[in-house]
Amino acid sequence: MKVLIVVNDPKDWPLAISDVQIVPARAYLTDAAYAEMTSARVFNLCKSYRYQSTGYYVSLLAAARGHKPLPDVATIQDFKTQAIIRIASDDLDQIIQQSLAQIKSPEFVVSIYFGHNVAKRHEKLAQQLFKIFQAPFLRAGFSHNEKEGKWQLAGITPMAASDIPEDHRDFAVEMAREYFKGRHRIFHRRRTARYDLAILHDPAEAEAPSNAKALQRIVKGAEAVGFGVEFIQKDDYGRLAEFDALFIRETTSVLHHTYRFARRGVAEGLVVIDDPESILRCTNKVFLAEIFTRHRIPIPKTRILHQGNWQQFSVELGFPCVLKKPDSSFSQGVVKVENEAELAREVSALLQKSELVIAQEFMPTTYDWRIGVFDRQPLFACKYFMARKHWQIIKRDQDGCKLTDGEAETLPVEHCPPGLIKLALKASALIGDGLYGVDIKQVGNRFYLIEINDNPNIDAGVEDKVLKDELYLRLMRVFARRVDERKGGGLWA
Repeated sequence: MKVLIVVNDPKDWPLAISDVQIVPARAYLTDAAYAEMTSARVFNLCKSYRYQSTGYYVSLLAAARGHKPLPDVATIQDFKTQAIIRIASDDLDQIIQQSLAQIKSPEFVVSIYFGHNVAKRHEKLAQQLFKIFQAPFLRAGFSHNEKEGKWQLAGITPMAASDIPEDHRDFAVEMAREYFKGRHRIFHRRRTARYDLAILHDPAEAEAPSNAKALQRIVKGAEAVGFGVEFIQKDDYGRLAEFDALFIRETTSVLHHTYRFARRGVAEGLVVIDDPESILRCTNKVFLAEIFTRHRIPIPKTRILHQGNWQQFSVELGFPCVLKKPDSSFSQGVVKVENEAELAREVSALLQKSELVIAQEFMPTTYDWRIGVFDRQPLFACKYFMARKHWQIIKRDQDGCKLTDGEAETLPVEHCPPGLIKLALKASALIGDGLYGVDIKQVGNRFYLIEINDNPNIDAGVEDKVLKDELYLRLMRVFARRVDERKGGGLWA
């Protein structure tokens, strides 16, 4: 892969690095040779990245050409977004405080050269900031909040090569050489791969959506259809532009890095599962209740509660009934109430955390159906049985820790009642064409939708029990087809 350093004027590039091509920005934007180049890493060191400037278009067109720009357009936008700056400051708070503990002035600037700083005590901070804001040279400004007694990230900006201090230049050259040699890489994808797939996961997650064996089978299926695969984690946010697709195998939430990864991936043109819209819709039960009702999807009798109406609804639903936090998952944030006193206590507690709460009639069954749907097609069918002597699939203690869960039975989709599959497909189509787990209760011959999950479990030995390796191949064939469609269409194909 060719390495291009794009600058406004090559005379502005004061650093000598072998095996790297220095390209004027105007030439990169207009010369057909660069538009036709099939593989390149583009290090954009233009003086300005402001919207619709030369530097902005270098990164924009690099992405359109299938090159790998640094910084990419999403990073350029992140530099200007205070919400991202605050999130980065909060996420790196401990590292920031440790790194700057000895600084006496109220403000401080850390210069970052491909993730490194000339002072070893700031090395860890520099590396973490580079993972979030991937640009070759950065300046991170910090201010000390006297009231809170701590340092905060005030802003971060890209640095032009011509602005590197004279006494930092040898260090900057060495860090650039190391980066271009690839020594910064921790993982190595297969060189024969057509495309690159990132799998976002958290090895420490107690109730991850895929167990270790399932992750191995995902990799096997991905490689079989031409993907090189790399497992990434929270700190790899800034690297998303290196990939063609992102598969999130970490429990999702809107107030979480998984949602930021999904949004960033879409902005970079990746095929993303779970996509941000599906996360936003599926993780909020108020939205689901509203859309199911509007489209006349059969559901248990449901009411949306708030401070002004909750006292009146119990007559309609009766007791026992079920209360749910809008963003509840894995049986957490879901309570069964038996009488008016319990109702008053639990609703009051839930309304302190959310303006709205879901209430549903209690519909006891020995199991819930889970139909896996991907690309608007059924993928698997499971019966999840209730935990022993409990009304939910998962039984937890008062602190939310899992005590036990029920058994699971996986069936061929073609052996399931046609009405069950029809309901799952109709309901999930209201969300999108992603990967969903559709939860349905069966009472006699009738089916009632409970919820749709955007990040369904796919565990080896459970959801794949019928299809085995074919399940993972089906997943990856859709990923590959969608990447093909994105690469094959558009202005720069």
